[in-house]
Amino acid sequence: MVGYEFYVGSYFGRAIPLETWPAAEREASALLARYKRDYTVTAPPESINAEDMAICAMAEVIYDRAVKLSASISSASIGSVSVSYSTPAGVEYSEKQHARNVYNAARQYLDIYRGCG
Repeated sequence: MVGYEFYVGSYFGRAIPLETWPAAEREASALLARYKRDYTVTAPPESINAEDMAICAMAEVIYDRAVKLSASISSASIGSVSVSYSTPAGVEYSEKQHARNVYNAARQYLDIYRGCG
């Protein structure tokens, strides 16, 4: 488990608030564990804390998408209580693209060999 202290102090992350860090870190760790089952995942020899850094990068991608996909209030009225929600324009909703973005975040810090064929 990568602690929030590492995220802020070593990775120098600022995008994810403390209260949402555990969920993003848990999902990123689970995905990295799956990559390790499916592929050959190694840290470059010169890297320090490569897996923890990868988890931080992956967690930021996961958190960023969650924020963008959450509905925001676009209008509200008090007189008969009307609220309208909107989703931000230009958000990539594709699960495939999101998976690619998370994978690429991991590849910034880890060598991931998917094999051939």
